[in-house]
Amino acid sequence: MLIKESKLKGVFEIDLEPHEDRRGFFVRVYDNAIFKQYGIHRDWVQENQSLSKEKGTIRGLHFQFPPHTETKLVRVVSGEVYDVIVDLRKGSATFGEWDSFRISADNKKMIYIPRGFAHGMCTLTKNCAMLYKVDNYYAPESEGTIIWDDPDIGIDWPVENPILSEKDSRAQSFKEFVETHVGLEV
Repeated sequence: MLIKESKLKGVFEIDLEPHEDRRGFFVRVYDNAIFKQYGIHRDWVQENQSLSKEKGTIRGLHFQFPPHTETKLVRVVSGEVYDVIVDLRKGSATFGEWDSFRISADNKKMIYIPRGFAHGMCTLTKNCAMLYKVDNYYAPESEGTIIWDDPDIGIDWPVENPILSEKDSRAQSFKEFVETHVGLEV
């Protein structure tokens, strides 16, 4: 595993190193000892999977309010996605900034997203399956969503007219989030 911190403190891009032969490959996707070396080991309490059937689907920007904020470890097992994070941590030097990653079944990358970030993704292929571990239980009453194309954040999405859920299409703006909540305590 090759682990490197992104431009946003606490976020890590993890390159998995498969062992391949004529049968296929074997890859270790989690190693608590290695994660401890980087201070990113967690007690993962849930693992979730999503499937997006169509190219150009956006899910997000999702987050959980305290005390249900979540650390996520995301990877793609089918297809390719443009994965996006936005720093919502109150008092963070990079508050409101975003970063993106292309993760796919082929490149075998994972993204470690600490508590206090909004997360979203856009499918770049059909039939994208994503797995993500979380270190807190999902609490629907603590769910938050910021609109995917918020001009104050300015994410450079690879699609203009995405497929959205009703919830994501009526999400709050970043300005509304800041005026109401200032930021997330983590």
